[in-house]
Amino acid sequence: MTFSIRAIIRAFAAPRHRIHCSPKLWNEILSELDRRGERRHEAGAFLLGTITGKRRNIVDVVYYDDLDASAYESGVCILYGDAFSRLWAVCRERGLTVVADVHTHPGGAGQSWSDKTNPMVARAGHVALIVPNFSQTPIKISELGIYQYCGDHQWTDNSGGRRSRFFYTGMWS
Repeated sequence: MTFSIRAIIRAFAAPRHRIHCSPKLWNEILSELDRRGERRHEAGAFLLGTITGKRRNIVDVVYYDDLDASAYESGVCILYGDAFSRLWAVCRERGLTVVADVHTHPGGAGQSWSDKTNPMVARAGHVALIVPNFSQTPIKISELGIYQYCGDHQWTDNSGGRRSRFFYTGMWS
């Protein structure tokens, strides 16, 4: 019988969390979003990994401007069709899927009208994370905006009190 001590501990330490990311990778993502946004404009990325049932595990990242060099030219994150073709090719190449997207805002982590009407992945269940203050440290998980797409431009807000049960970056990720 094969089992994983880590999986068993994870089941007890964070059984209801929907998205998991190692602290090291999460801190690298936040730092890179800060750098790419130059503390002047939004920056974003697709978070790649695996989805098993309702659990999403982030293991890799692809930044918007690596897919489209002009992604930040307007000051907000905008991607066109070619960028998505490149994204799906990266996913195939790495054997991963998009588990969420993340982007920064200048102030708080609320969804803008543009965020609500233009999901990066318009598939029910997709998760969008918003990092406040252009991702300038320190950023606490409690400050993130966490939104799950329901389809038809409707979203579930998992921010506030739900946040700590939805997104986990502890050592058992």
